[in-house]
Amino acid sequence: MASLIEQFKQYWLAESLERDLGDPNDPKNVISFQQTAQIDESEAFPHDEIAWLYNWQLQRYYVPTDCGGEFTSFEEFVSFVRVMARRDLNISIAFTTLFWSFLTWMVGTPEQKQKLMNYIINDHGAMCLSYSERDHGSDLVGGDTVAVKVPGGYRFTGEKWPINRATISGLTYVLARTNEEGGNRGLSLFMVDKSELDPASYSNLPKIKTHGIRAADMSGIKFDNCFVPESALLGKEGQGLELALKGFQITRALCAAFSQGAADTTLRTTLKFALNRQLYGKKTVLDMLDVRRSFIFGFLDFLTCDCVIFVAACGFHVVPEQFSVWSAVDKYFVPVTLEKMMQDISVVLGARFYMRDEHDAGVFQKMLRDSAIISVFDGSSVVNLHALILQRRQLAKARARRKPTQLEPLLARLKNSFALDQPLPAFAPQKLELISRGADDVMHGLEPTLDQLKSLVGAADVNQTMLQEAIALVEVIREELDAQDEQIAQSGFEHGHDQSFESFELAKHYCRLHAGLACVQMWLHNRHQLGDFFAKGEWLVLCLHRLLSQKRLDLPPVAEAYYEAIAEEMLRLYHEDKMFSIVPFQLARSGQSSDSAEEVTPELQLQA
Repeated sequence: MASLIEQFKQYWLAESLERDLGDPNDPKNVISFQQTAQIDESEAFPHDEIAWLYNWQLQRYYVPTDCGGEFTSFEEFVSFVRVMARRDLNISIAFTTLFWSFLTWMVGTPEQKQKLMNYIINDHGAMCLSYSERDHGSDLVGGDTVAVKVPGGYRFTGEKWPINRATISGLTYVLARTNEEGGNRGLSLFMVDKSELDPASYSNLPKIKTHGIRAADMSGIKFDNCFVPESALLGKEGQGLELALKGFQITRALCAAFSQGAADTTLRTTLKFALNRQLYGKKTVLDMLDVRRSFIFGFLDFLTCDCVIFVAACGFHVVPEQFSVWSAVDKYFVPVTLEKMMQDISVVLGARFYMRDEHDAGVFQKMLRDSAIISVFDGSSVVNLHALILQRRQLAKARARRKPTQLEPLLARLKNSFALDQPLPAFAPQKLELISRGADDVMHGLEPTLDQLKSLVGAADVNQTMLQEAIALVEVIREELDAQDEQIAQSGFEHGHDQSFESFELAKHYCRLHAGLACVQMWLHNRHQLGDFFAKGEWLVLCLHRLLSQKRLDLPPVAEAYYEAIAEEMLRLYHEDKMFSIVPFQLARSGQSSDSAEEVTPELQLQA
């Protein structure tokens, strides 16, 4: 059987980057755990490490091919971001501010795109996002920064804070009010090149001390009657809020890759401790039943989040018009789930969890601190749940009126979104919508998904016991979704930001149901490609059971043998230095050294 990487070439780049970075446990390697711990202590921006990534030419994969770069798919993108994030969130987040360039790829003029391509690829430049303000937070419409139209451009006055890479970046996307009356059409978006500004008319605010990502350039920018040329305007006047919200749909779904990288490291370093630590004369920590079950639950959470992220990465290319829903689900569910997983397994390390240099250079404690910001980035968990609540009534109505004639195109989209061996269409950002208009293929495909599972009854290549358990659990998902739809249909309309506590709880449960169906669809469409463990499906039953048991306390227990199958797979991936994933590509082997970024390029590595 061909290796996973030979089957799925979209993961070549991630494996190549991983190989060149080398084993993060080796202090001599670039972005090693020890090195990043020292950077964290110094709180100094990691210029050398960022330069290494530029010299490796990784920035080319943030620029679409039609704009002069190498970006082809979000599936490839989330995989190499995980490689960076498993070493250090500070560096991976700092470098990945490049992805805000998609605002320009989405609506920029040919001149703006050409300028930005040269800035990123040739000048090794980076950008920041100047949206939030000290007194307004996530209330973008309430911002006080104004851009007054003058001959040849605009005069900016106002302050943006807190902003990641505000001081160091040479380019910033600024959301400013161009209409005195304000409102949703009162904001415009600008791609501001600092080199074109009068240094006397803008200034950077002092660095903010943070609990996590302590070496980040977290500060702000202040404009004082600052002239910005008209060529900086992105799109049209009054289009700023719309562009900002569509940009969030992209970045929110991709932030989850940071959580995955951090979770992989925390699970791996804790497992290393549990395997090597002996207590009470004979047992390792992992031999203790409660500890073993904690690891199994953590690994199951990881596999569930994997399915959610992979479908989001592929879905961008297939159904971008649905991402006001999909990105909100992804951004809420994955960071929150993996943060809790890290907290749950932290008790295994005991006192070492709280130390900054004792076990693997204190990487667990650092990852825990750093990852806390991910659920806040690009809209907090509350903001994403709110975005989902505002569409939930329309989603329920659309499910109620779906027709059999819509089935064939729905199944085709689901296959394209979930089957990892399917070629993806090019990403079309112009298809992003502020609302999904009631569309959510994952949830609307519930009944066809159930029919697909039932069609496998009697199939020789499927464990029939597992299949019956999976079918029963998907029936529970249908019961839960139908009950939720009915509850929403019977409830009163909640205006603006007046959503009730119950609405937020329903939105959280919707995310869990969405995640469960993502797991089922991943299994249906990839069971012949992703190896024996994936195909057998014990993981699927346990993931569904774990998601549903948070609300349904009447579920029958699952056989202990299923749990042991999960433990065996987790240990296999650990011992073989594979990524904890449904697509477990090879990680740098223990003791493997990083190569020189000036001598090794991605292109050469992919040919090797």
